[in-house]
Amino acid sequence: MAHPLPSTALHPLPAAAAPLRHQANFTTALSLPHLKQIHAYLLKTPHHQQNLLHLLLSSLSFPAYALSLFSFIPTPRPHPPHLASKILKYLSISKTPDYTLVFFQTMQNKAFPIDRFCFPPLLRAASKSVALSEGKVIHGLAEKLGYLADPFVETALVGMYAACGLISDARLLFDKMSQRDLVTWTIMIDGCYCQSHLFDNVLALLEEMKSSNTEPDGRILTTILSACSRVGNFDIGKLVHVFISENNITIDSHLQSALLNMYARSGSMDVAESLYDKLNTKNVVNSTAMICGYSKSGNLKAARSLFDKMVDKDLICWSAMISGYADSDNPQEALKIFQQMQRDVIKPDQVTMLSVISACARLGGLDQAKKVHLFLDENGFGKALPINNALIDMYAKCGCLEEAKQVFDRMNRKNTISWTSMVSAFATHGDVDSALEYFKFMKSENVEPNWVTFVGVLYACSHAGLVEEGKRAFDSMVSDYGITPKLEHYGCMIDLYGRANYLKDALEIVENMPMAPNVVIWGSLMAACRIHGDFEFGEFAAKRLLDLDPDHDGAHVFLSNIYAKERRWENVKEIRRHMKRKGISKERGCSMIEMGGEIHEFLSADKSHKRTDEIYAKLDEVVDELEKAGYSPNTSVVLVDLDEEGKREAVLRHSEKLALCFRLISDEKQSCVRIIKNLRICEDCHDFMKLASKVFDREIVIRDRTRFHHCKDGVCSCKDYW
Repeated sequence: MAHPLPSTALHPLPAAAAPLRHQANFTTALSLPHLKQIHAYLLKTPHHQQNLLHLLLSSLSFPAYALSLFSFIPTPRPHPPHLASKILKYLSISKTPDYTLVFFQTMQNKAFPIDRFCFPPLLRAASKSVALSEGKVIHGLAEKLGYLADPFVETALVGMYAACGLISDARLLFDKMSQRDLVTWTIMIDGCYCQSHLFDNVLALLEEMKSSNTEPDGRILTTILSACSRVGNFDIGKLVHVFISENNITIDSHLQSALLNMYARSGSMDVAESLYDKLNTKNVVNSTAMICGYSKSGNLKAARSLFDKMVDKDLICWSAMISGYADSDNPQEALKIFQQMQRDVIKPDQVTMLSVISACARLGGLDQAKKVHLFLDENGFGKALPINNALIDMYAKCGCLEEAKQVFDRMNRKNTISWTSMVSAFATHGDVDSALEYFKFMKSENVEPNWVTFVGVLYACSHAGLVEEGKRAFDSMVSDYGITPKLEHYGCMIDLYGRANYLKDALEIVENMPMAPNVVIWGSLMAACRIHGDFEFGEFAAKRLLDLDPDHDGAHVFLSNIYAKERRWENVKEIRRHMKRKGISKERGCSMIEMGGEIHEFLSADKSHKRTDEIYAKLDEVVDELEKAGYSPNTSVVLVDLDEEGKREAVLRHSEKLALCFRLISDEKQSCVRIIKNLRICEDCHDFMKLASKVFDREIVIRDRTRFHHCKDGVCSCKDYW
C-alpha cells in the first residue's frame, strides 16, 4: 500500500482536520459525512487549500466523491513525488478499477505530471475493466513518452491484451520483451492460454520457459492444472504431470492438491488415492475432491466412508455427497444426508438444493417433494429461476402434473428451460395435446426452442401415434431453427415410426442417419417389433444390439421371449445357459410406493414386507373383485416354461400389484395411488390397474421406465397406445 505525501510537501493541517494528519495509508476509517465536514472547513480557510490533497488521499475509498474533490484541486507546485502513480495504484486494486481511468483523464486535463510508475496501474485497471480502447490509448502514450522498454510496463501491456482477448497481440509483445520474469510467464500462460483453453500452447510455452532458464514454479503449474480440471481437459493435465516428473519439480502441498483434484475429476481414482495417501495434512478441500471423484466413478461406498470419517465438513463437501446419491440409484440416501445437514445447521446453497430436488425427482415421492418445496420457499430459494425449472421437472416425475403447472404459472420469468420442462412433462404424462399447445405458446412468446424442446415434442408425438405431426416438427427443427438433429431426435423418429408399425420407414432412418445407431436405437426398434409381433425383424434388431453390447440383458431376454412364444425351448435354454455363463441376469421388476414420507419397495412375488400376510390377503380380494368385473389374467406375458396355473400365479404377483394392495390396506379410500416401476409395465398389469381404478374408485398413477400411466374410471391416459 502506498504511503501519504511527505509533510514537507504540504502546509500543516488545521486542528479540525487533525484525523488526516495521522493517516499512514490512503484508506481511512473516516466516514463520508466526516470527510465532507473537513472539506467544508478547508474551503473556509483558503491558505490551507493545498491540504485538500490530504483530504483527497483519505477519500479514495469513495471514488465518486474523490473525483469531484480532485476537480477543484490545482496542480501542486512543486509536484509531490509520485502523487499521480500512488493515486492510480490505489484505485487500480480497489473494487472500482474503472475510476482509475477516469482519474487519469482528469489528471491529463489538469496537466498533472505523469511518470512511468503510472502505467502499470493504468493497464491493470484497463485489464480488470476489459477496456481495450482505453488500453490502446495508454499503450500509445507509453510509447510516446518512451516507457515501453520498462519491463513492468511491458508486462502490464501483455496482461491488458490478454484480459481483452487479443491473444496474438499479447504474444507479439511477449516475444519482443528483452526481460521476462516469472510474473510475465505466468500472465502469458494463465491469462492468455489457460483462460482461452488453448492448452496445447500452454505445453509449448512451458518447454520454452524451461529452455530460457526460467524454472516454472509450483504456483504456475498449480494454475495450469486447476484450469485443466475446470474445463475437463484431463489429457493435458496428465501431460503437465509428466512434465513435473521429468523436470524433478518439487511438489508442494498446493501442487499436490491440484494434481489430486485433476485425477479425481478425471475418474483416475487409483492415482488420486495414491496422491491423497501421501498428503501430510488431509484438509476438507482434498477430501471433498476425493468424495466427488468416488461419486462420479460410481463408488459411493468409498465416498460415504471418507465422508463419515471427516470431522469438519463444509458446504461443498455436503453438497458433493448429496449430489453423488442424487445421481445414483439411491436418491433416498441423498435426502437423508440433506436432513443430517440440516441437523448440523449447515445452510445449503442453490447448488445443494438443485441436487436435493433432483433426488426427489428420481425417487418420485410426492410427500417428500412437497416438504422440500416448502423448505425452498421458507429459506428464500423460491424465486430463483433454476430452482423453479427444477421444481417443474420434480413434480412431473413425481406424477403430479397439476403441481408442475402451478409452479410454471407462478413464475414471473420463464426461459427456454421452463417451457421445455412443461412440454416434456406433458409428453411423459401422455397429454400430447397440452404438449403441442405449450410448444405453440412458447413460440408465440418469442422463446426460441432448443434441441431438448424438440426431443419433448417428438416424444409426445411418438407416444400418441402422431406420425405427420412428428414429421413436421422434425422438419421445422432443421429448416426453421437450424438445429442439427442429434441421436436423440433420430431415436424419437424411429420410435414414432416403430410404434405406428412403419417398421420399414424406421429402418430407413437407421440406415440413412449421419451417425452410427447405438444401443438405444436398436432397442427402440426391438421394442416396436415386440409390440407388432414382427419377430424376424425383432431378432435382427436384437442381434445388432448385442453386437454393440454383448452383455445387454434386455436383448437376451427379448430373444428368449421370441423363442418361447414360438415354443423353441432349446433356443431358450441355450440363451439362458449363455446368460448364466456370462453372469447376465434380467433386471428384476421392482415397484415403489410412498406412505407417510417413507418409501416401500416390492419385488415380484416379494414376501419380505412386514405386512406381507395382509398384502397377499388383499391381493386375493382384489383379484376376486376384478374377476367379477371381467378381469382375466393375461398369462401370455409369462414367457417361462410353466403350466397355466404357474403362469397365473406368477403374473398375479408382479411388484406393482403388491404395491397397489399395500396402499389399499393402508390409507383413506379417496387418495390417489402413485406407483413407481423400474421396468416397463406389462400388458396384464396395465389392464389390472385400469380396471382397479374403476372398481375401487381410485386414481392410480404409475411411472414406468418410459412414461406415466394415469388410470381413472377404467381408462388410461395413454389410450392403450404404449
